[in-house]
Amino acid sequence: MAPEDKNRATAAAILPLVGGAANVDSIAHCMTRLRLGLHDRSLVDDEALKAIPAVMGVVEDDTYQIVLGPGTVARVTPEFERLVEEGREAATPAPASAPAPDPASASASASEVASAEELASQGAAMKAARKAKNATPFKLFLRRIANIFVPLIPALIGCGIIAGLNGLLVNLGWLTSVTPALAAMASGFMALIAVFVGFNTAKEFGGTPILGGAVAAIIVFPGVANIEAFGQKLSPGQGGVLGALGAAVLAVYVEKWCRRWVPEALDVLVTPTLTVLVSGLVTIFGLMFVAGEVSTAIGSFADWLLANGGAGAGFVLGGLFLPLVMLGLHQALIPIHTTLIEQQGYTVLLPILAMAGAGQVGAAVAVYFRLPRNGSVRRTIKSALPAGLLGVGEPLIYGVSLPLGRPFITACVGGAFGGGFIGLFNQLGDKVGSTAIGPSGWALFPLLDGNHDLGTTVAIYGGGLLVGYLAGFLATYFFGFGKELLAEFNVSQEPAGATTSGAPGTTTGTASAPAPGPGPDQAKEPAGL
Repeated sequence: MAPEDKNRATAAAILPLVGGAANVDSIAHCMTRLRLGLHDRSLVDDEALKAIPAVMGVVEDDTYQIVLGPGTVARVTPEFERLVEEGREAATPAPASAPAPDPASASASASEVASAEELASQGAAMKAARKAKNATPFKLFLRRIANIFVPLIPALIGCGIIAGLNGLLVNLGWLTSVTPALAAMASGFMALIAVFVGFNTAKEFGGTPILGGAVAAIIVFPGVANIEAFGQKLSPGQGGVLGALGAAVLAVYVEKWCRRWVPEALDVLVTPTLTVLVSGLVTIFGLMFVAGEVSTAIGSFADWLLANGGAGAGFVLGGLFLPLVMLGLHQALIPIHTTLIEQQGYTVLLPILAMAGAGQVGAAVAVYFRLPRNGSVRRTIKSALPAGLLGVGEPLIYGVSLPLGRPFITACVGGAFGGGFIGLFNQLGDKVGSTAIGPSGWALFPLLDGNHDLGTTVAIYGGGLLVGYLAGFLATYFFGFGKELLAEFNVSQEPAGATTSGAPGTTTGTASAPAPGPGPDQAKEPAGL
């Protein structure tokens, strides 16, 4: 099957299981997830969705999220959008129930056994409880901030990889006629990122996106160098993404005020003019200076923290990142990552936080070896482990470690040691950073950058992953299981008469990863996401 046919088949399999085209209100995607706004949540068949081979899990949040993994989601989403558009044009009623599964799916479902189902059920209950706790004004605000930056992640990744390639070619002295073009490609987006942030901010907060972008564009306009505020000349880009964020939010409030008070006959002329004028003046003579000071403080504090207490800071950050994700507080780091990338060309925080995923992988491998008789859980780990190595850790978290309890804590221990390892090298003067946010695990290698040669940077990050894997494995293997947990789960759970040999008359199949919860993608949602 051609790749485009495979992606369309996946989209076609998903559509009826979410209630059909008529039930889809909005479609978007991040690093790993297809995010759907649905009219009627009751029309969704969660279990049938999880049985689709390409689906790694589902998440119910402010949108309904189907985890497809990096790369796949970007290819399936356009096909899904086309199918929804075709369905709307044909005015086909939304199916209320899912089609019967094919024999292969039924066989795989039959091989799901008690312990894996119990873990999946516990993981789902934990996700539901977390969702209820996260519905606070502060966390909802952080989610809106994440919605502003997540759509920018693909461009950050693409430009970041080009920047790394350009740096390598410059250092080697190769293709000198091409490197200026690569530098332009890598730097063009970052030079105008404030405009995109302003556009997305206005869209997220209910204003006119282009007006948010217009106000944010003032920040990067070269002519601001001729303007003096707070006793000093402004510089283009001063305030960066934080200034753009504040300027666009202000523009939304000004626009909404104008819509309320300006007569309809004058609205088309007066509202956009006042929005840009008022917000622009406040941005030039206030926000640019204030946001610039805050941005500088963020960069200085990150440098100071890792230079003076890198090992300790890395240990704490790497160990606490998974709980931060569980609480939804990791979204507050997205503007910080973006600010550091804008200032320094890379964020030194992301490689440290990515070690949380390494600890999770090590813990999952330890669970695999500690439960040799439980084929159900072992199949779940084998199916989810490749994605975990690439930084998609939700299936392992919500399908294995978190429901088991103690292995989640020992996974955090692995992340702490991995983060401490990278933090130690930062403290010694070897900065390790990422030129984009989103990927983690092995997927972060192409985006690595630092203040030394690429080989050193890659070696330090790779060493951190190994430390995280090893620490997570050892902590889980020796301290992740009590006698009661082993007695409950280290038993054969195969149904009577079933084998996994694949011989005629036997039941085969790989346990599909249970529904994951929100994780780093946040681009993806990223590890920062």
